[in-house]
Amino acid sequence: MKKVLLVEPNFPVPPKSKNHKNFLPIGLLKIASYLRENGNEIKLKRGTPEQSEEIREIQNFNPDEVWITSLFTYWAKYVKDAVQYYKKILPNATILVGGIYASLFPEKEVKEFTKCDKVYQGIMPEAERYFPAYDLLGNTNPHPIDYQIIHTTRGCPRKCNFCGTWKIEPEFLSKKSIRNDIKQKKLVFYDNNLLMNPYIENILAELVDLKKKKEILWCESQSGFDGRILLKKPYLASMLKQAGFRYPRIAWDWGYKEQHSIEKQINVLIKAGYQSKEVFVFVLYNWDIPFEEMEEKRIKCWDWKVQIADCRYRPLNKLYDNYNPRVVGQTSEDYYIHEKSGWTDELVKQFRKNVRRQNICVRHNFPFYSESFENKKFGKAVMGKVKRLETLEEKIEYMDKIGVKYWLPNRASYPDN
Repeated sequence: MKKVLLVEPNFPVPPKSKNHKNFLPIGLLKIASYLRENGNEIKLKRGTPEQSEEIREIQNFNPDEVWITSLFTYWAKYVKDAVQYYKKILPNATILVGGIYASLFPEKEVKEFTKCDKVYQGIMPEAERYFPAYDLLGNTNPHPIDYQIIHTTRGCPRKCNFCGTWKIEPEFLSKKSIRNDIKQKKLVFYDNNLLMNPYIENILAELVDLKKKKEILWCESQSGFDGRILLKKPYLASMLKQAGFRYPRIAWDWGYKEQHSIEKQINVLIKAGYQSKEVFVFVLYNWDIPFEEMEEKRIKCWDWKVQIADCRYRPLNKLYDNYNPRVVGQTSEDYYIHEKSGWTDELVKQFRKNVRRQNICVRHNFPFYSESFENKKFGKAVMGKVKRLETLEEKIEYMDKIGVKYWLPNRASYPDN
């Protein structure tokens, strides 16, 4: 029997980020269940404790090994900090680093950078069949955990050059059934490509049945749905809707010329019963597609009245990312800027700003954005009058008359617009 301390480093998770606010170390929790069943004693620590009582508790546990997970490559320094911290307070323990960063970089480089003793690369297949040890979280999560994270697959057969999934998880593994895995009424699927599961129809049928019986409330797929599969099998969209999948997401990774295919994918979801404003389209910016073309894609999403899930591109080999939306004039010394396609710090921040404004317009079914309206600088009477005016021209005329600045999503918007 070994004593193992599982560690999630102090990652700089944005407190207001919807994508990360409930982010759980799901890999560590599965590994914990696996190690427990094999007779090992396990503790989980999130971050690096500063209170002397916590430190003494860890030292009294006296683990044989410390397993530290990693996430994005540009957060590698937090892994390094964790290694140094636990080496200091647990000098006799073997320090092992695994996870995304550890799997994307050569083992030798990970050891040299973090000063860890061992590196584990890829997923741990033997731990995948275990239910995560949520009990180890205790009160460490800042938000209530009333949902369950599920994988029906690992890996992805597609090999997009901007994605590291196929490198970390080169073998595509899939489950035939998940009925016995479900313990909660809210389900979040972490599959990288859920619809690629060859048994997806069986799995969706299980979920539809559970939804009808009110044994589940809703489902969500973090990585969205492969729209190309939806086009070939549109009935899957109806099954997703019946199973309670919310906020469906599809990806528009490439150029504007894909617009007709993307529109068909959106229409498949709408025909299945989703409202257009419920649909999200992933777009990758600060990448090979220049700002001007990204603006064309943004405006087309406005025409469709769908929301945008924007993803800023960062190469898989970068160990830093000091992007700050509030700082003007950042350079490639601060974070990766795809300069060969004409991207600049100003354009990166402008596109993100445009997307945010547009999403607000889509959600509220409003033809323009106004910071004054968002911040409620005007009373209900003014807001009500603007809404009652029938045409966009009348609304703009009234806004100009009362001196309110506005932004129109149907026009390309450059810095200082």
